[in-house]
Amino acid sequence: MAFIGKINRLRLVRHAPHGAYLDGGELGEILLPRRYVPREAAPDNSLEVFVYRDSEDRLVATTEKPLATVGDFACLKVVSVHPQVGAFLDWGLAKDLLLPFREQISPVRPGQRVVVHVDVDPKTNRIVATTRLKRHLVRTPPPYLAGQPVNVIIADRTPLGYNALVEGKHMGLLFTNNILANLEIGQHLKAFVRAVHPGGKMDLSLDAAGYQRVAPLADQIVEALKQNGGRLPFDDDSSPESIREKFGVSKKAFKQAIGGLYKARRIKFLKPGIELINSGS
Repeated sequence: MAFIGKINRLRLVRHAPHGAYLDGGELGEILLPRRYVPREAAPDNSLEVFVYRDSEDRLVATTEKPLATVGDFACLKVVSVHPQVGAFLDWGLAKDLLLPFREQISPVRPGQRVVVHVDVDPKTNRIVATTRLKRHLVRTPPPYLAGQPVNVIIADRTPLGYNALVEGKHMGLLFTNNILANLEIGQHLKAFVRAVHPGGKMDLSLDAAGYQRVAPLADQIVEALKQNGGRLPFDDDSSPESIREKFGVSKKAFKQAIGGLYKARRIKFLKPGIELINSGS
């Protein structure tokens, strides 16, 4: 049985001048166009393919891998906008993915990157995208504890901060006043749960709280110093972006960590940079 919008392993039934036909079970035979048929493929061979509908609404298969399949959240680039239909997104296949106007919370424009959920439209049986993400979140209360690390995808910006998909199941909020650098839509980050409110709303942070954050970071900085000959070109004056890129934390957390190392007489400031006082420790 083949599933539309999914990676399937299907049996090759027969060759034809324009490709090969695969056994799609209840969906019938599905064409794999000739350019995707492996040279060594023979009848009864099993091939891994993605099944979708072509521009003429026929079921076809491809050995190309899309950037997202049905059921996935993904950040995709808007290729074009059709005034009567909606936006078309680049998802790695020859035929772009439709984001209908009715599935857009706010209008999108070419070149924009948007976080969407990929689904099959129950009315047309076509694969479509939607920016109405909340429909596809888990409805059970978030099972996370304060301080717990989670994987997130930045979904969109709000007046309060950034909405972020948490583990592909829930939505949380990163408040602007806790972020020292701009984030990008679709960016994958590690975050920490600050609080889970009644009703399932979550507050997030890019840093763990208190000692739980500072102590491991201090160890990370010391290790980086040892691996770099006892010196690093980072200090209080370093940019938030460079600190985030190197250590994966905010500038505030970094300053707390090096402040603790300085008070413990583990480092000294070079202006610019820092140096391990005892590189053998």
